[in-house]
Amino acid sequence: MKKILAVMVSCGLFAATTALAQTAPAKPAPAAAAPAATPYYNVEDSTVGDLLDNPATKAILVKHLPDVVKGEGIERARGMTLQAIAPFSQGKITDEQLAAVDKDLASVPQPK
Repeated sequence: MKKILAVMVSCGLFAATTALAQTAPAKPAPAAAAPAATPYYNVEDSTVGDLLDNPATKAILVKHLPDVVKGEGIERARGMTLQAIAPFSQGKITDEQLAAVDKDLASVPQPK
């Protein structure tokens, strides 16, 4: 009886390990979705100098802020962002203009 029980147990263990070996390996978890990329150019991070030096972004500034781009103080603001200089622009750069510039800047691809 002990031999029969031992054979049954060993056969059961063999069958169980064989069944486990034949199952498909677990699929790896899908990679987490990458967060949406921040546009390369924007009014918060891009300096006025960077925006003026790129023909595509300069055209956006001329479109929305022509008086600011033509102003004599623009060269002194090259190291600042549009968002930083807006409070000092005496109303020449409004929140609405910043939003419009930002929207258009988002469509400009990152330089290579």
